[in-house]
Amino acid sequence: MLTKKRLTVISIFMLVIYFGLALIFRESVIGRGEESLMMFVSKLVFLSTSATITTAFLLIFIFKKELIQDQFATFNRYKHLLRLMVKRDFVARYRKSVLGVLWSLLHPLMMMLVLTAVFSFLFDRQIENFPVYLLSGLIIYEFINESTTTSMTSIINNEGVIKKVYVPKYIFPLSRVISSLVQLGFSFLALIAVMVITGASFKITMLLLPVPILYTFIFAFGVAMLLAAMAVFFRDVMYLYSVLMRMLFFLTPIMYPMDMLPEWLRPFMGLNPIFQFIDYFRDLVLYGMIPGLWDNVVCLSFAMMALCVGIYAFISRQDKFILYL
Repeated sequence: MLTKKRLTVISIFMLVIYFGLALIFRESVIGRGEESLMMFVSKLVFLSTSATITTAFLLIFIFKKELIQDQFATFNRYKHLLRLMVKRDFVARYRKSVLGVLWSLLHPLMMMLVLTAVFSFLFDRQIENFPVYLLSGLIIYEFINESTTTSMTSIINNEGVIKKVYVPKYIFPLSRVISSLVQLGFSFLALIAVMVITGASFKITMLLLPVPILYTFIFAFGVAMLLAAMAVFFRDVMYLYSVLMRMLFFLTPIMYPMDMLPEWLRPFMGLNPIFQFIDYFRDLVLYGMIPGLWDNVVCLSFAMMALCVGIYAFISRQDKFILYL
């Protein structure tokens, strides 16, 4: 039987093994380059920790198979509700507005125009095709920000439903993330329009865009689950998170080039998951480059760590939600 104590012991053992494997195969995965010893060790710790968390999650799937099967069966019974909630969220977004769904296209375009007008005279010479550079970063940031922020209050806002009938509680944050994903699709159409207007070339690598979008979706859902659970018990997290996301907006090279950051700060951008997803997205859209193994490992690791931590935090506390609503 897989108890919490046994899972903890196994996880510590696997952490040591993964760290050793990462050290042995470092050249093929991350390389050494000119980086400092501290940064090199940090990469190994990050890689081994993410692998350990994912392995622990898989062990739970294997040894708690009946519980997982029950969850999938429950999801199948309520998937029609999920579709209705996504549709409701999307319709409610632009209810009673004159332009309606067109705002899904106009909003990212207007944001891009404002920021381009303000910052293009600073960075236009340093960044080729600044409008595409800006919008490609902006839509990924906005997806993460919107999906996680709206999901944070999804349990609180559906207090009436949760107290009256049984509904899988993860349906609420999941519906918000999927609604934001639909919005991301419209924002991508706006990006295509900007590329056509500015004469940017369409790279064949853009066919791989579902990969970074999938990484970003998994990451956003994990963070959404964590925040939705935290907000029930600690309402102040809603205000703290808004400050954090605003800070990350300015710390992430969305509207300025990476070269503008101080030399000592650039290595720490690797700790910023939003930057990793944006950088992957831009490689495919702007530069026609296919990110290497390490880039995929980092993005997948951030996504899986967020998902595992978010699911654990949510499921382990969901039975107490009703006491704090």
